[in-house]
Amino acid sequence: MQSKKNKIVVIGGGYAGLRAIEMLAKNPDNEITLFDKESYHFLQTDVYDFIANEEDFAQVSVDLFTFCLGFNENVSFIKEEVLNIHFEHNRVVTNSQRYSYDYLIIAVGARTKFVSNVEGLTTHAHGIKVLHRAMYFKQKFEMALYTKVQQSGTSCHPLNIVVTGGGLSGVEIAAQMASFAKEFYKKNNFICRALNIVLINSAEKILPGVDARLVEKSEKQLQKLGVKIYNKTKVVAINKDSVHLNSNKVLPIDFMIFAGGIEPNALVATLDIAKDSKGNIQTNEYLQLKEYENVFAIGDCTSLTYRGENVAPTADVAEQMGELCAKNLSRLMQNGKLIKHNIHSRGILIALGRRYAVGKIFGIYFGGYFAYVMKKIIERNYFYSLDRRSHKGCKKLFCKQN
Repeated sequence: MQSKKNKIVVIGGGYAGLRAIEMLAKNPDNEITLFDKESYHFLQTDVYDFIANEEDFAQVSVDLFTFCLGFNENVSFIKEEVLNIHFEHNRVVTNSQRYSYDYLIIAVGARTKFVSNVEGLTTHAHGIKVLHRAMYFKQKFEMALYTKVQQSGTSCHPLNIVVTGGGLSGVEIAAQMASFAKEFYKKNNFICRALNIVLINSAEKILPGVDARLVEKSEKQLQKLGVKIYNKTKVVAINKDSVHLNSNKVLPIDFMIFAGGIEPNALVATLDIAKDSKGNIQTNEYLQLKEYENVFAIGDCTSLTYRGENVAPTADVAEQMGELCAKNLSRLMQNGKLIKHNIHSRGILIALGRRYAVGKIFGIYFGGYFAYVMKKIIERNYFYSLDRRSHKGCKKLFCKQN
């Protein structure tokens, strides 16, 4: 007699969702369906290298169709956006139809929060948390560099870039762009090298919540790269050519990157479940929804605390959540005892331009080229683990077609 399959739906192909799938797919009795409105997984930890031409499109994305096909017939992918969830009836709703589940994992991630009280923000600022926005900015940035090359020998207007947000994303992007641009001009011996990069930070120091020693090292490296930091400063308005600050200072801009904050993706706002003041899903200590024990929520769309402190939403934390979610879901199926979460940041590595990084892992500090290599090894290992699965799926698909 054939055993009943466990119908598991995962919404969101980010770090947390994919890690949960990897673990749950080991059980052949699990029938897993992944939903995502995009056809790829975007490696957001590599976005700073992508913008600065260190990596190309293929190195920062993984195809979700072939990734799911790379498992043993028990994982499928549906490229549709989930618009609603009927928890009482165990259904997820898309534009085309309703899909039933026995167990549900909400892992929709987060998006850049374009605050409504900043005039011109949505029109003139670039968010780069999603791949199509990052690609659009990358193309505009490269075109601007080319324009400067054309100007050489005639005029030399500086390229003005403003990065808003002093968190990890804003700091890494500002550092990498400054580093890349400087090397670009130097390597090609161009006359016109004028470049102004400004980092706007609303907090007293950059990298809030990060170890003070790493903050100090990061500030020094940014200054060495020529990045000007405005702490305790906010943007109040933006137009095509300038950004206005709350200090009444006006800065000229060619580009503005907004990395000032995140919010859960749109689906979360429609759900009648417990959320915190920022709109993030609140879960219990086992990562389940407080209202429904067969529904788990993981990744950047949730709020998580460790020893009374908020846990920063990083890729490392998202993967830990994916692992624990898979373990607890498996135990729930077997009526076993669930595991309380003990998830916290195991370390941090901050890229600060080409061939330089700082970090702290398990209490040990790292800096310089060695830290940069460490960060790249971690990022590449993650990519290759997914790419191997995707390659297996692609090979299987090719064999079927032939």
